[in-house]
Amino acid sequence: MGYRRNQALDIRQTAAELAAARPHPAHRSNGDEQRFRFEFVPKPGDPQVNDPRSGSPPSYIGNFTKCLPHDEHGFLLDPADYDAWVRAIDSGDERDFRSLRIGPGPFQANGDFQYIDPANPLSSPELDWKHNYDPGKEPALRAWESQGAGLTFELEGPDAQAVTMPPCPSLDSQELIAEMGEVYWMALCRDVPFADWETNQKIADARNSLKRSYWFRRDKTLDLNGVTDQLPESLARRRILSENGADQVPIDKLFRGVTPGEQVGPYLSQFLLIGNRGIAGAHSITDGLIHYGAIRVDQRVRIAVKNEDFMQDWNEWLDVQNGANVGGGEPYDPNVKYRFMATPRDLATYVHHDALYEAYLNACLILLGLNAPFDRGLPFRLPDYKDKQQGFAQFGGPHILTLVTEVATRALKAVRYQKFNIHRRLRPEAVGGWMYQRRNGNSTIKERLHALTNMEKAFEGSSKIGEKLDQINNNADNWLLPMAFPEGSPTHPSYGAGHGTVAGACVTILKAWFDHGWELHDNGDRFVYESNADGMSLNDVSGNYPEPLTVEGELNKVAANIAIGRNWAGVHYYSDYIESFRLGEQIAIGLLEEQKLTYGENFSLTVPLFNGTTVRI
Repeated sequence: MGYRRNQALDIRQTAAELAAARPHPAHRSNGDEQRFRFEFVPKPGDPQVNDPRSGSPPSYIGNFTKCLPHDEHGFLLDPADYDAWVRAIDSGDERDFRSLRIGPGPFQANGDFQYIDPANPLSSPELDWKHNYDPGKEPALRAWESQGAGLTFELEGPDAQAVTMPPCPSLDSQELIAEMGEVYWMALCRDVPFADWETNQKIADARNSLKRSYWFRRDKTLDLNGVTDQLPESLARRRILSENGADQVPIDKLFRGVTPGEQVGPYLSQFLLIGNRGIAGAHSITDGLIHYGAIRVDQRVRIAVKNEDFMQDWNEWLDVQNGANVGGGEPYDPNVKYRFMATPRDLATYVHHDALYEAYLNACLILLGLNAPFDRGLPFRLPDYKDKQQGFAQFGGPHILTLVTEVATRALKAVRYQKFNIHRRLRPEAVGGWMYQRRNGNSTIKERLHALTNMEKAFEGSSKIGEKLDQINNNADNWLLPMAFPEGSPTHPSYGAGHGTVAGACVTILKAWFDHGWELHDNGDRFVYESNADGMSLNDVSGNYPEPLTVEGELNKVAANIAIGRNWAGVHYYSDYIESFRLGEQIAIGLLEEQKLTYGENFSLTVPLFNGTTVRI
């Protein structure tokens, strides 16, 4: 047993050495935190812009400030609150977080909450909400979420700070204009059934509008205005860009991702629609039922009422930025409660309530139910009379079912470091607030938001975005972003995306384990299903899609559906999706590399990457 103990120690040390050999990269932000820390307030004879000498207070308009105290115009009440928040993030000490000011106040001069009962410091703070709520239904306060997670350590896989993401688009970049244009149109198209996209006028309007965006229609060789537009990472984010004036936004690429297979077949992955046959063939895969042992779960989702959006009023928007906990107020259909996902709003509902790795665990169970083959490099693939053993605890169903979930929390820690400690990117809803003030604020407020001048011009022109927003928000010059959730985004920065990073990590594990080139079929029959417009059943549309659906393509697609589903809700941008995929992929590959050391069998895994290449472990 002493020999075994030393062997176990050697394996752990080898895994630790492998992890330590990975270089810790330099982490780079886009610089907005300093570039837009000060804004220019006009003074007679002062021609400078973004000059700290102008006397304007720092406001960090390019960064996430949700839950910090804001004034009536949406700017930070006191920039010192942001500085203290960053210091607390850097330290990770829960005592530093407890000392922060949060919410709308009112506050005493010493910075503490003015409590209703000064003798009891644990009583509820007085919250000066601006929106009129029904008596007894005033919202409580939301706290930030897992700010210190990126400072924790891992015993398996890459350290949370050993992986990184490139800078995100800057506040004044053409790339962000395109991203906000997409998010605005996604809000406008939230209730159009996927099955109707080919003929729906709103979808056609979105496509024609986005084609006018400089970011989509430009030649790649042109110089761009905006800091991060000059970076090679920003050019690489969009494979759909062409250099020859071809259609940049065809219907089969609209609001889709760009990794292999995402643009093949219907918009929604089969793994979000079909089920498996269950015990003794209890049901058809078109029933949408997935068996979990002796029980089953249903792929149908709760139906949120169509055309019900939120944060379209300034006071509601301001309360949410000040941390109002108004979640759970979205209405659901009381008559028909569940259906197959049929609209983008259904997808937004799914990603509002999903468990962390839900979609990928389901995909794994579906693949096992379809008898999808494992990667050819794994052992125990021969008939039993040859191998004399089957996979189970190692290289079998229980192994992959555990492994696909095991990577998720590690991915969350890595992306939390990027979110809080590096980028602190503002959410799309905050950009919508700035656009509201560009249209409605006084000259001083507009000048403080000078960085968004080009965005305003883009949306008030032939793109028709401003015109459509005036209509949906029922007020001229109201360019707030209509949100699918009353509470808007989570209480953490936008870049990277937690859903996107977990998606990238989990599907990388699945693509490594299963034969990623296997074409989806059931009992020898190729299938392609899509929900009908009302979501009551699945239609066989294989005749419309001659190109076969593969394991790799549909796994990439389910990951994109979940990540971009957050864009449909209004809480993320395109670059959040794609760069988070790549972050999660790094976490998954590192975990697989280290786990391989613990097995005595001679095996390999061939992993298809999101950039179209492969790596062999």
